[in-house]
Amino acid sequence: MRIAQVANFYGPRSGGLRTALHHLGAGYAARGHEVLLMVPGPRRSDEMMPSGVRRITLPAVKIPGTGGYRLLDPCRVQAVLAGWRPDRIEVSDRLTLRGMGRWAAEHGVPSVVISHERLDRLLKEFLLPDRAARRVADWANRRMANSYDTVVCTTRFARAEFDRIGVRNVVQVPLGVDLATFAPWHRDAALRAELARGADAILVHCGRLSPEKHPERCVDTLAHLHESRQRVRLVIAGDGPRRAALQRRAAGLPVTFLGFLSRRSDVATLLATADLSLAPGPHETFGLAALEALASGIPVVVSRSSALSEIILPSCGAAVADHAPAFTDAACRLLDAPEGSRRAAARARAEQFPWTAAVTGMLHALQTH
Repeated sequence: MRIAQVANFYGPRSGGLRTALHHLGAGYAARGHEVLLMVPGPRRSDEMMPSGVRRITLPAVKIPGTGGYRLLDPCRVQAVLAGWRPDRIEVSDRLTLRGMGRWAAEHGVPSVVISHERLDRLLKEFLLPDRAARRVADWANRRMANSYDTVVCTTRFARAEFDRIGVRNVVQVPLGVDLATFAPWHRDAALRAELARGADAILVHCGRLSPEKHPERCVDTLAHLHESRQRVRLVIAGDGPRRAALQRRAAGLPVTFLGFLSRRSDVATLLATADLSLAPGPHETFGLAALEALASGIPVVVSRSSALSEIILPSCGAAVADHAPAFTDAACRLLDAPEGSRRAAARARAEQFPWTAAVTGMLHALQTH
């Protein structure tokens, strides 16, 4: 098949979305499919990636206040697609590229959209009260589902807003984790000594520092541990609009801000070197960063109101209420467990999510029609 992947909110620092697109595309190519990835950027480029995926970057305008994200012009995307003539279209944007489903139908091309976020949760977080957010999300989700042949959700949590309105063209395909890049054997004793600065344990948070991720809960958790005289340091890897506010909040506390780490190998070494990861985002529909922590051999404390409560088991972490005391209690309990057993349990859970399984699931969704 000729598979066209199309996405907005893709950039050098776009984290989970970029990771998912690259691994899925590489998996399709490895199984003999021809793959074209179209993404926004500052200028046009056309390149063959080492994975065998052809990536076309189209000039796109920046969205103010988003840290550099850009939006594709659907007309430019459609012009490229008309010339390339794909057999399938996979869209990773449920709002700004919604018209791609209609274009695909008009050209007789089966289409799939991956729902990477919960629209009702985001509307409630930023714009609307609960009932209004649900009403608007239901309307938008019904329209979107009608525009595509298949809607892919990665978890039951992500799927719930479609099941609520009776959408029938939804399938569930979990994402995966790179079990070679993220692994316990990347632990670095020298880096640990440098980061710990005398602390007995290192907590880590990896992710975009944006409001919907609630990274301030990590700082507040560290503050609680510090007040109880726990010798713990928090290391935050990532950047975003909340960074300055977080640095003010962390003043006087043992918190290290590393900023954005561009090399995946550096993130992998950091995770394997730490003792525990914190993932407080209450709206995560999968949580690749948390799964990468598990693969690196460290347990994770997550928000139980997110999809991560489906992934994190008591053996490899804890899913808790959305406040710092709950995160603190869970962190203490996990750190008190024998190090060898907690690391082994974390790795074993991650091994249940290989990218090969995700690729198989997505190809089934793409080939259904």
